[in-house]
Amino acid sequence: MRISAFLIVCLIITLSPGCNRGVEKHGRLSVEDSLKVELDDLNRQIPGNEKNAGLLYRRARVHMALKEINQSLNDINKALQIDPKKADYYITLSDIYLLMGQPQNCEEALKKAVSVDPENIGVNIKLANLYLIVKDYARVNEYVKKVLMTDQSNATVRFTRAMALLETGDTAHAVGDLMDAVRLNQSFFDAYMLLGQLFATRKDPLAAGYFTNAVRIRPASKEALYNLGMFYQESAQYSKAISTYETLCKADTTFRDAPYNIGYINLVYLQDFKVAAEYFTKAITCDPQYAEAWYNRGLSYEQLKEYKKAYADYQQSLKVKVNFEKAIEGLNRLDRKR
Repeated sequence: MRISAFLIVCLIITLSPGCNRGVEKHGRLSVEDSLKVELDDLNRQIPGNEKNAGLLYRRARVHMALKEINQSLNDINKALQIDPKKADYYITLSDIYLLMGQPQNCEEALKKAVSVDPENIGVNIKLANLYLIVKDYARVNEYVKKVLMTDQSNATVRFTRAMALLETGDTAHAVGDLMDAVRLNQSFFDAYMLLGQLFATRKDPLAAGYFTNAVRIRPASKEALYNLGMFYQESAQYSKAISTYETLCKADTTFRDAPYNIGYINLVYLQDFKVAAEYFTKAITCDPQYAEAWYNRGLSYEQLKEYKKAYADYQQSLKVKVNFEKAIEGLNRLDRKR
């Protein structure tokens, strides 16, 4: 089987809670530091308890989350030698193999998990996702059906089938599965995002609702806010677009495209060149190598008849992006005006 990076995260079981002890500045540990605290705790417990498969399993999960793959593989193999009848241990082994880019070993581990626990829905979902990654769509459907036979309300597996349908060109049925997924799980961020993208390509107003639901679930998501803002922008709903981009600016002060897009709306559509220049300046502050922002600020200054500033910005744009055709045209245009 040939593996791609697509949807690998879907197969990885999230590290179980319980690694949130300790304090750093702002009163919270980062995820990585929290995992290290958990690892230190396990490293103290395991010496003298080398036959405790549960502790080794937990440490394997922590090592995996810290991307310490060899240590994780070593621990889970030891746990399986002690207790080869735990499906969760084989699932973790499959996650490790997937991270190592070994889908065949991943498949074998998951099938061992099924042999140990045939009714484990999570294993069948992982197998469906694995076959999605390697583009074996017949087997995706096989394992989706197995899950739905015992759990008709499973939103995750419907999302998996929707992805397979999209990859095979069946958009209509994919949309049906995605709608079922958000009906069954109203906090399904990825399903709302995908629905928003599919409807946005049709310029369908329903796209805004799906992106808005994604923002409801993750209010600080750059992806969700940017997609919503772009949909409003492309639908000529400029005040809504600007408001959404402003929210994005607050969520991430370093995200250059949010102020840039506000500048672009003011430059091209609203023709408020002063405001446009202000926002292109903010985009440049986020990324001084943003050639398009330098150029568009220059264009804003040119419209304001501030030709010296415009000339300087066009020149800077060319320094950042050699042979930038629009910047060359801008300089030539100003030379003619002189």
